[in-house]
Amino acid sequence: MTQFQITDDLEALLNVLPPDIAQAVRDRNRNEALLEVVLDLGRYPEARYTDGEVTLCAREVTETDIQYVVSRIGEFDADNRAGIQRTLHRISAIRNRRGNIIGLTCRVGRAVYGTIDIIKDIILSGKSILLLGRPGVGKTTMLREAARVLAEHKRVIIVDTSNEIGGDGDIPHPAVGRARRMQVPKPSLQHEVMIEAVENHMPEVIIIDEIGRELEAIAARTIAERGVQLIATAHGNTLENLLMNPTLSDLVGGVESVTLSDEEARRRGTQKTVLERRAPPTFDVLIEIQDRQRLLVHHDVAASVDALLRGQQPDVELRYRDEEGRIHIEKPRFRRAVMVGKSPLPFWRGEIIATTPISPGEPTPPPRVSAERVGAFDLEEEQEGLPPSPWAAPAPSGNGPRRPLRVYPLGLARNRLQRAASVFGTPIQVVEQIHEADVVITTKAHYRRHPRALTEAEGRGIPIYVVRSNTVTQIESCLADILNLAPADGEEDPQLARALEEAEAAIQKILNGEARYVDLSPQNAYIRRQQHLLARQYNLISHSYGKEPNRYVRIYAE
Repeated sequence: MTQFQITDDLEALLNVLPPDIAQAVRDRNRNEALLEVVLDLGRYPEARYTDGEVTLCAREVTETDIQYVVSRIGEFDADNRAGIQRTLHRISAIRNRRGNIIGLTCRVGRAVYGTIDIIKDIILSGKSILLLGRPGVGKTTMLREAARVLAEHKRVIIVDTSNEIGGDGDIPHPAVGRARRMQVPKPSLQHEVMIEAVENHMPEVIIIDEIGRELEAIAARTIAERGVQLIATAHGNTLENLLMNPTLSDLVGGVESVTLSDEEARRRGTQKTVLERRAPPTFDVLIEIQDRQRLLVHHDVAASVDALLRGQQPDVELRYRDEEGRIHIEKPRFRRAVMVGKSPLPFWRGEIIATTPISPGEPTPPPRVSAERVGAFDLEEEQEGLPPSPWAAPAPSGNGPRRPLRVYPLGLARNRLQRAASVFGTPIQVVEQIHEADVVITTKAHYRRHPRALTEAEGRGIPIYVVRSNTVTQIESCLADILNLAPADGEEDPQLARALEEAEAAIQKILNGEARYVDLSPQNAYIRRQQHLLARQYNLISHSYGKEPNRYVRIYAE
């Protein structure tokens, strides 16, 4: 069983806070769950814990409080970050237009010994590794521990842009062990220090936090090509995010559009213009950190990128710790996200829906999609733009019979529902009670009357799918959405591809906390519908606004 040793020197951080605020944190006695203390001028001071935020004092933060903290910490760098000598704590400033500090985020820095046990074999393999994950999920903590472990028998250089890995001051924190640390005078010069580290200090391993600019991506490739092991983090939650980021996609080989010959296109069974990986990836292994105890590992980044670009499921490995600290390594079962329209780049959700080994006879339940994520009327409205086209039937599964999809039809002909289901080889069970249903399928006319059955379904969180008319074609299209299937044809639609790229970029802004909502460009009904579906995959809310032809989708967080 894994044992963790955590050191945070929290008293050093509390001692720079105003006394009454520091005492309020101590009184709560939840130091192990404390993430940061937030002081904003004219607002109540807050403490952010792993399970939520709490107000520390019933008084507003004053300029005196701000200056009390600023006078007791180091100087703020160009990135508005400061620290406390020989600790890992970080204080970030918010300034007004005149440059005066009006807010502080005092983040607790911790050294967690043992955090990389779950990937220690990969760290020691000598391969270059890229860590992805949302802010606060533990990427920097892993980097710090990796530096300490590798420095026991290798020459390790840390390129520490904001002093987050090695702490503030000229002497690195003991958490990085024997690793040497190169500080970066300005964030914009990080790429130069990366190259300098290789040229001047002969490292065997270079560790970098947050590769976020194109020059840094180029420097990373230069380092990897010189045979130096590179361990770094980057912006983005998943490999798919990275592929769609034009600035950082080079880290995983980049993407380019290639025109195939007629013969090659027929051999592959694709359209003539396809997306291909442009070059070998900079990193050999990519690790998606879903949370502190749960990781997805792409052992062969090149193969994973190629699979995604060809609409196939990448070969990944799930690693997680259970409540007793035991490490499990499994091959997860993925749910495929909707292959959005005719986009040449399919989208996959890295969401695990099974965390135990899959037995050959295990039933496969249909995907459950929350009806509250996207307004049902929005989806029904955009359904009007969906052309009636044949749908590709799924390949037969060798995993035994699946549990029937339980459908409550409202205003649908049951014989047409069964005929449509036969196209996909999916057993359908028509139920008589709402509470027994996996999904509700109704017509546009019935939905607008909003009968009591729909109200009950919404109250129970059962997905509601609306079809334009009571025809086999419309029901087939609806079932394809429920089963996450793609149209049989594979023609490329450049306008749809651009619209989905815009939606993906907006989603990343919201997930990264850069915006509360984003308005997309006006599109036709079919494209808007695909944007709604993409937002729903990321558990975000979306609605359509405006009138045709200027109707657009707005995506925002819950």
